[in-house]
Amino acid sequence: MASLKYKPYRTICSSNQNQREVRAMASPTISTPKREKDPKKRVVITGMGLVSVFGNDIDTFYNKLLNGESGISLIDKFDTSNYPVRIAGQIRNFSSEGYINKEIEQSIDDCWRYCLVAAKRALENANLGPEVLKNMDRSKIGTIVGTGSGGVTTLCNAIDVYVQQKYMKVLSPHFQANVGSALIAIDAGFMGPNYSISTACSTANYCFYAAANHIRRGEAEIMVVGATDAGVIPSGICGFAACKALSNRNDEPHKASRPWDKDRDGFVLSEGSGVLVMESLEHATKRGARIIAEYLGGAITCDAHHLTEPRSDGLGVTACITKSLENAGVSPEEVNYLNAHATSTHSGDLAEVNAIKKVFKDTSEMKMNATKSMIGHAIGAAGALEAIVTIKAITSGWLHPTLNQYNVEPEVTIDTIPNRKIKHDINVAISNSFGFGGQNAVVVFAPFTP
Repeated sequence: MASLKYKPYRTICSSNQNQREVRAMASPTISTPKREKDPKKRVVITGMGLVSVFGNDIDTFYNKLLNGESGISLIDKFDTSNYPVRIAGQIRNFSSEGYINKEIEQSIDDCWRYCLVAAKRALENANLGPEVLKNMDRSKIGTIVGTGSGGVTTLCNAIDVYVQQKYMKVLSPHFQANVGSALIAIDAGFMGPNYSISTACSTANYCFYAAANHIRRGEAEIMVVGATDAGVIPSGICGFAACKALSNRNDEPHKASRPWDKDRDGFVLSEGSGVLVMESLEHATKRGARIIAEYLGGAITCDAHHLTEPRSDGLGVTACITKSLENAGVSPEEVNYLNAHATSTHSGDLAEVNAIKKVFKDTSEMKMNATKSMIGHAIGAAGALEAIVTIKAITSGWLHPTLNQYNVEPEVTIDTIPNRKIKHDINVAISNSFGFGGQNAVVVFAPFTP
């Protein structure tokens, strides 16, 4: 094992109103990072699938990002004329034809429709169709699909029905957070680890981290993993608007999400689903799978500070990034691309940047972009879509721009790829996700090398 050098305790003062001292220990720094060599424990990506504001095809999705197109527009699926916020990353013309049978389709929430289609497309992408799967040991295939809100439309409808005292019409099993994972497993016969995680906006990265650990512990050979949310509904818009978290730039929807720009005024709510097929290198090699990229590692931490505000000192995020690199066997100098959480909120954007700069002392070769500037914030699904973006950046060698970079904050000294795509060969990439409650999750990807 590499030797560990521990730094001493230091005192940090929380910035909330009831300031209290927190004794925190800096993360250990590994003197000679070593990546995993055991093919049973190396985790590779063999399939990807999504549902997004740009459709269900990954290449189309990524090309629209590279072209700097915005998926944010005025909401038209319900009346927002009296709402303070009337814009979102709304999915339109969604079809599950060929992926979900009509009986199930009629009874489930959009949240679950999205993840079922994304999962099946990911399995297709991994060459794991029904004929292949029936000859595999499905007790070693698991599913983790997380969600920030679950079947929230179903829940809202259930409340309406309950108020009307029509109790027999309440579809109680269909809004629980574990429905997505359960439906995928039932459909495909996966009998391995199966559950859901809900950690707000960091949900997807928590799921990737958990799934990789199941593979590394030998509990699964394949994990179908991601996240889903369908929160562009009246309660979603009104709830976040009441928190003053949303942009109300209703007259210019495509300019509303502007991470790191001085004139940012909140995030734009979005929706969708992203799913990866994560597999042990040994199993992927044996079945002759096409390996897209490698998951090197990840980490999870908590700010232990506030339900909605990040720590001003960035300790939780800094620790999470540092621990993810340690888990991946990567030094900070190896990382040259970062897909940021960057939601376009006043405090969150700068807190993240300041934390990043504490880990990466020299950012001259670092490139950092904000996918949410184009597709908005899909809450639990955001990290899943951004993991796919990160992997596409690795495989294509192109980084999408960050839109609406008109007047960037002076503290942001890292190249945010303003307004135009660039060519960039990625050595190691990280993807950040941070959720309400101070729940942080970072995952590390790289090009696959045998």
